Amino acid sequence: MFAQIAATRNSKGRPQSASAMHHLRTTLRAALNLAVKEGILDRNPARHIEITGYQQPHAKVWTDARVQSWEQTGARPAVAVWTADHLAEFLSAVNDEPLFALWWLAGLRGLRRGELCGLRWTDIDIDRGTLTIERNRTTASYHVIEGEPKTPAGRRTVALDKRSVQILRVHRRHEQDRKAEAADNGKPWTDSGYVFTRSDGKPINPNYATTRFRILVRRAGLPPVRLHDLRHGAASLAHQAGADLKTLQDLLGHSSIVVTADTYTSVLPQIQRRCADAAAQLVLNAARRTRKKINASARKNRPDRGPKAGTPAPTKPKTGAPAPTKRKPAAKPQVTSRHTPENAASWAAPTSHPRDTHRPQQANNKKVRAAFPQPGPLMILRARRDSNP
Repeated sequence: MFAQIAATRNSKGRPQSASAMHHLRTTLRAALNLAVKEGILDRNPARHIEITGYQQPHAKVWTDARVQSWEQTGARPAVAVWTADHLAEFLSAVNDEPLFALWWLAGLRGLRRGELCGLRWTDIDIDRGTLTIERNRTTASYHVIEGEPKTPAGRRTVALDKRSVQILRVHRRHEQDRKAEAADNGKPWTDSGYVFTRSDGKPINPNYATTRFRILVRRAGLPPVRLHDLRHGAASLAHQAGADLKTLQDLLGHSSIVVTADTYTSVLPQIQRRCADAAAQLVLNAARRTRKKINASARKNRPDRGPKAGTPAPTKPKTGAPAPTKRKPAAKPQVTSRHTPENAASWAAPTSHPRDTHRPQQANNKKVRAAFPQPGPLMILRARRDSNP
């Protein structure tokens, strides 16, 4: 039976892809495992089914080179992620859309399509800025199925930023206006309690959200991504903003952190560049420290040439001793010439001489008197005796 399904074609007339067959095998194995658990079957016949050519897709960011290649060839990655600029451009283009809040929460909070379509106003606490994922609304063929989240970890509380809270307030007022307008015009309105509804108040079909998103992306002229790819982009943008893997796991509702790390956190170019700069800086810092050690070792091993000749070696003061004070140089005595009249008035020379034809003038210079004291009586007698031969 599995081989017969693989030989069929999908709704677009193309052969079944390896990814579609992988999801089919996963669903079939889960159903048969339940049958084995309840005793209906002895073993699971789908346990040995193998799918050739299937590889786990990894998200690729729409860089400028990939966008240029897509414009030329039309080829696109299986899972593509917008950058922050692409997402901002898309949200600006759909600002007037009735489902603007849905695109916002999908692009920034990473909610699944079924979680957004099954969201009720009772699950949102606008005053505290949180919303709780309680149900999942999805489709099987053309039938809408609503149940619990995909995994037990999918039942979670998601924090909302101030901008998201404001957008939800505006969306709620818009829903109330639509309800009043329908009542004024006599149109039927179903108060279903869902956040995202049709013109009659009933919840939207998840397939309609997918189709509408594809149309809006084409109108905006942006590189194509799926609605589920916004979930990948939200994880990558949150990781770029500094969120760790555990925070991303709680945000996205994954049961295993391996799924978060391998699938939903495609590394953006900005993160790679920041990581490369940090690694290069570590090497540069290590080289700088090594160079400082080499210079310090060279200065330590350099021979001491000693003080120059004729220059006393400076002595280091002992530890704790007061620093020596510099003494002012002693003033040199004033030396006067022998031919000056100050020397003629010296106390060692006679005041007069018999051979002199005139009496020398007494020195009245105050500076000389201050420099030379007045002679005593004994000195005067000796001077007179020496002057008389």
